[in-house]
Amino acid sequence: MNTLLITGLFFVFIFLFGFWVSRAGKPYNTLLFTIHKLVGLATGIYLIVSIYHAHQAASFSPLQIMVISLTVLIFICLVAAGGLLSIAAEGGLKKASPSTLTVIEQIHKIFPYLAVLATAATLYLLLFQQA
Repeated sequence: MNTLLITGLFFVFIFLFGFWVSRAGKPYNTLLFTIHKLVGLATGIYLIVSIYHAHQAASFSPLQIMVISLTVLIFICLVAAGGLLSIAAEGGLKKASPSTLTVIEQIHKIFPYLAVLATAATLYLLLFQQA
């Protein structure tokens, strides 16, 4: 149960600092931006360690492997989109089309909600379902 609470708190902080960074405008506030990135990194590390410990306790079912893989893929997309947005905010990606930047922005706006849902599904399967 602690895993759910800690993960939930991580996501609350990621969302709060993400909204705060976006509201502060460009150029991004370095402190807010750094906290947002570090909390996201801490969340990813915490979830990897939690998944590792769950795997030590029991083998994963194919469904669990599929949901974990989807969750990891969503997190990778979020990190990549966030990195591209930060490069664009600093004046990089000048040759990228406006539609490409719009797609990257939309990914970084929509995928956090997908990450929460996928993480919830992963934790449910790992914590409450028998393999």
